[in-house]
Amino acid sequence: QVRVVGSGGGLVQTGGSLRLSCAASGLTLSSYAMGWFRQAPGKEREFVAAINWSGGSTYYADSVKGRFTISKDNAKNTMTLQMNSLRFEDTAIYYCAADQSPYGSGRNTKYGYWGQGIQVTVSS
Repeated sequence: QVRVVGSGGGLVQTGGSLRLSCAASGLTLSSYAMGWFRQAPGKEREFVAAINWSGGSTYYADSVKGRFTISKDNAKNTMTLQMNSLRFEDTAIYYCAADQSPYGSGRNTKYGYWGQGIQVTVSS
């Protein structure tokens, strides 16, 4: 049984940093494209960042480009999202997700496995 579990998050002031992590069991993350999404209160879930199966290609929403970094640690079977220069508008519940099939490019990914939400709150 595949299980994806996110961790990290919390409360930080504007301009601060946070790191989110995503661990998987029953799934070898080194073979799967992964992504991060977020949903702010009253808004639809939106794409934040993605990484292809090998970790060699990354993709970001324009709103986080240059501030957030997605990466995978294949040895630990984890994925992280380093968030720097946080803004009030980054406040949301963040979700990590894994591609439903291996060896995905990270683009137009059909995510089949989702972690639980992680609250990130940025105070202004």
